[in-house]
Amino acid sequence: MTDYIELLKKNDLKATIQRTGILKSIDNAGHFSIDEIYEDVKEHYPTLSLATIYKNIILMIQQGVIVEVPINGEKSKYELKKDDHIHLICKSCGKIKDKEITKEKEQILSIENFQITNAQINLYGICKECQSKI
Repeated sequence: MTDYIELLKKNDLKATIQRTGILKSIDNAGHFSIDEIYEDVKEHYPTLSLATIYKNIILMIQQGVIVEVPINGEKSKYELKKDDHIHLICKSCGKIKDKEITKEKEQILSIENFQITNAQINLYGICKECQSKI
């Protein structure tokens, strides 16, 4: 289990109940939109406002605690920051699966005269579960 208090402190943020609740919500889901985070967190903290969620999400992105995952035609999702990886996004059910970037894939991503500092790649398709329903 992730130590959310330590994660926040390591990134120069005060460990508040709101922030730890948001991180726990995102971590449990893997990838969550702000609306999904709000619905999940307000079950435990009913007085928490949507504005507070937005404010804390923006701050935690700026401090490198979480990452925004933009998705074509939908609201962005958010995840805890981790090593660079590829997102496999099912166009049928909307689930997102993380796939590690291996050394071979890093070679594919290398671009002459351009040093990549981080990568976020979204690949869209149909997941195995949805393929079996077709």
